[in-house]
Amino acid sequence: MWRHIASNAVTFLIVALFLLGGMILWGQGQYRSAGPLEQAICLKVDPGSTMSKVSADLGKQGAVSSPAIFRIGADYEEKTSALKAGSFLVPENASMEEIVSIITRGGASSCGTEVVYRIGVTRATVLVRQLDPATNKFVEKARFDPAEDEKPADYTRVRNEADTRYRIALAEGVTSWQVIEELKSVDVLDGSVEDVPAEGMLAPDSYEVRIGDTRAALVARMVSAQEKRIAEVWAARRDDVPLKTPEEMLTLASIIEKETGVPEERRQVASVFTNRLNQGIRLQTDPTVIYGVTRGQGVLGRGLRQSELRKETPWNTYVIDGLPPTPIANPGLASLRAAVDPDSTNFIFFVADGTGGHAFAETLAEHNANVAKWRKIEAERANN
Repeated sequence: MWRHIASNAVTFLIVALFLLGGMILWGQGQYRSAGPLEQAICLKVDPGSTMSKVSADLGKQGAVSSPAIFRIGADYEEKTSALKAGSFLVPENASMEEIVSIITRGGASSCGTEVVYRIGVTRATVLVRQLDPATNKFVEKARFDPAEDEKPADYTRVRNEADTRYRIALAEGVTSWQVIEELKSVDVLDGSVEDVPAEGMLAPDSYEVRIGDTRAALVARMVSAQEKRIAEVWAARRDDVPLKTPEEMLTLASIIEKETGVPEERRQVASVFTNRLNQGIRLQTDPTVIYGVTRGQGVLGRGLRQSELRKETPWNTYVIDGLPPTPIANPGLASLRAAVDPDSTNFIFFVADGTGGHAFAETLAEHNANVAKWRKIEAERANN
């Protein structure tokens, strides 16, 4: 009898172990297989939250088939204690394993609200926007000029939320003085910048920052990024460009940046200045004259006077030969590349064509005809 009981017990144990093993395999399959989420969501994890609370939230939003398996899987991977606060983009059909990785690996939030401080050539703008998980595109919530407008409620509200992200967006063509001045109004940054960096040495780009970051540290990041770009582009320059140093490349790139806002034109504009340098023709470009007037401190806000075009300054390329002594703005990567890899053309002149771009010419006669067309467009616009 006892043998019979023992035999049954062993059989029962084997069956139980078999069932347990099957359940474990099934659970692992559920944990690692594609999830039920039909549309991406933005999952907010509050500071101090727990994996249990997060799993329940995921269950309510239809992102996981079993909150229990989600918690067990996180425990098994020893990631429960690694839960991070923030807002995280959970893609459609994400597995539980993938979601656990998303909310525990650290780093910046990947969705939710973002505040962008845009430093532009003519003005600065603060933009509050929110990522729509369904389209993976940002939806604008508020926009204001920090120098002129009161801070809207949407801005003050998100400033108090722990998962709000902050970004400084530096436009191509801004001057170093403009950058330092505008950074003073970015209220998430601390400290001051003792000296304005050399013109051209701040890389136009988008920089993520956190509350309490210092302005000096951010500026150091911008300088480091530009130094790296300069070194890489200079190393890849064409042998036939009339530039002797990286500093000359930076100066020419800044002129290209200020002369056109059309990306496709940069290498054409670069070819005009390259041809002029090769032929000993003065560059005769208005942005350099403007820099001689303003020294990069603000926008001129009017047309150039004839007296200014004739006045000799170190930057007036109607008067001086060759390149000015310094850059006139902070050029982007594309303009740096254009300076050392211009189009192969015979163009010597260009003028606005009324569409936002320019008309290029090889001869003075062609250029004068293009100028006449532009003057006519200007006159028609003035009369409308």
